Amino acid sequence: MIIDGKKISESVLEGVKKDAEKLNGKGIIPGLAVIMVGNNPASKTYVRNKKMACEKAGIKSEEYLLPENASEKEILNLIDKLNATKEVSGILVQLPLPSHLDSKTICERISPLKDVDAFTSKNIGDLFKGDAKLLPCTPAGIIEILKHENINLAGKHCVIIGRSNIVGKPLALLLIQNDATVTVCHSKTKNLEEICKLADIVICAVGKEKFLKKEMVKPGAVVIDVGINRDENGKLCGDADFENLEPICSKITPVPGGVGPMTVAMLVKNAAKAAEIQNKRN
Repeated sequence: MIIDGKKISESVLEGVKKDAEKLNGKGIIPGLAVIMVGNNPASKTYVRNKKMACEKAGIKSEEYLLPENASEKEILNLIDKLNATKEVSGILVQLPLPSHLDSKTICERISPLKDVDAFTSKNIGDLFKGDAKLLPCTPAGIIEILKHENINLAGKHCVIIGRSNIVGKPLALLLIQNDATVTVCHSKTKNLEEICKLADIVICAVGKEKFLKKEMVKPGAVVIDVGINRDENGKLCGDADFENLEPICSKITPVPGGVGPMTVAMLVKNAAKAAEIQNKRN
């Protein structure tokens, strides 16, 4: 069965819209500020998708477009200004940044209360402790997909291929918090195929076209494909060999239309949640 991530994301956005309307009734207007540096075509597409999702959910969004040669000081000053702006509940720096900029320093400057990507050390630490108010968007989107599909994670063996700070590591923590048994694999893992074959759920986030093959997955397993790649014909594809895996999986996410829309929906959800959190502190 193919999981319709787009449909699930629309359901999430409907819920966010209701939450935003309740906040509006209390005089709280959630607002997302997106900072983009340069003219990366992929980044432009992502920013456009985020803006459209905000519109669907009734969340105000504003873009701050800076030139490719913008200095770190210029960006940090903008973040400081947005941190102090009450009308802005969430701040997002679109990655990747140009090579002369330190993304870690820049992302750390965002107030943890407005960190809708949940990239700051404070929010990562809260996630580790199980106290996170704002969750990393892609991992949270994956958990939402699994819950929507009525997949009980308790006791399930989940194999994550990829140990990035954005997906692999935080996803492992969220799965553990949902009582799953988690194995994280990476480029130095030995016997990867054998490990994957033991999994009830395989989540692939390596950024390699059709990396996960039919031979690596046991029949009836669930496959969550986080990758976004282009094949030899320029067509979008994921990390999983979808055509050959789909017949043997109980459930699988497609690319496009799987995890991607959920990442955007969870970002918008964080913007509304951040507004609520900030209001409670005031």
